[in-house]
Amino acid sequence: MEHRIVKVGLVGYGIVGTGVARILSENAEEITARTGLRLELACVVDRDTTSPRDFDLPQGLLTDNLDTLLDDDSIDIALELVGGTTVAKDIQSKLLRSGKDVVTANKALLAERGLELFAEALDANRCIAFEASCCGGIPIVSAFRTGLAANKINGFYGIFNGTCNYILSNMTYNGSQFAEVLKEAQAKGFAEADPTLDINGGDTAHKLVILGGLAFNCTLSMDDVYIEGIENVDIVDIRSALEMGYILKLLAIGEKDAGGRISLRVHPAFVSEDNPLARVDGPFNAISVFGNAVGNTV
Repeated sequence: MEHRIVKVGLVGYGIVGTGVARILSENAEEITARTGLRLELACVVDRDTTSPRDFDLPQGLLTDNLDTLLDDDSIDIALELVGGTTVAKDIQSKLLRSGKDVVTANKALLAERGLELFAEALDANRCIAFEASCCGGIPIVSAFRTGLAANKINGFYGIFNGTCNYILSNMTYNGSQFAEVLKEAQAKGFAEADPTLDINGGDTAHKLVILGGLAFNCTLSMDDVYIEGIENVDIVDIRSALEMGYILKLLAIGEKDAGGRISLRVHPAFVSEDNPLARVDGPFNAISVFGNAVGNTV
């Protein structure tokens, strides 16, 4: 049976980009079996074309010229893997104008400039897919858009940042100090060299803005979110929680009351030991959603 070939381009070939290229190659048969499409990596753009990577591309696929991708009308889908909110915004705009659908995990860009980008996509009759922007491998974007479409979402809360959860889990179960666990997380690749956006709650807030907009069918911004990170959490806080039967987690919380008022907040919170989210440890994410038809789902 012949399958339709869909050509894909990547912009950004760092750690994430090499991982995507490897998945497209190693899992090609599984992707085709599930989608009926054969995804073919046709162009990879990165300003660094000489450094060795963990995955070797076919000769001639890597270029430092974005126009190579933009001008190739045979490429249907482009993945923006650059990150940030300035250069990445310009790249996505150019990709949309060139007639390509965009896939991105750039939660900061979507949270801060998503309205502009979605308007550009509408004008270009293209789409922006962003499932990977929130909650790691949990397909929560699809759940809000399709699986829970018949529900009025009253609220949701969850663990949206693996770095913070790893730190708090180790402080809870190993009695480690914050600074000690942060260094360990960086050594293991769970935390960035500059972890500020993770530990101050900013990364979690970006994801909350995106998911809040989907859940409550409205336009939200970072100004709508109360944000408190974990940088001031002390081992005494952890022990106090345990003594009372709670586990300390950094939660993202979205709520919509009967009057339609929406509350978004990110902060450390005591979670009862018998709550499923209390048992989500290490660098893992989880989300609990409340719908008027489905009830509470995790």
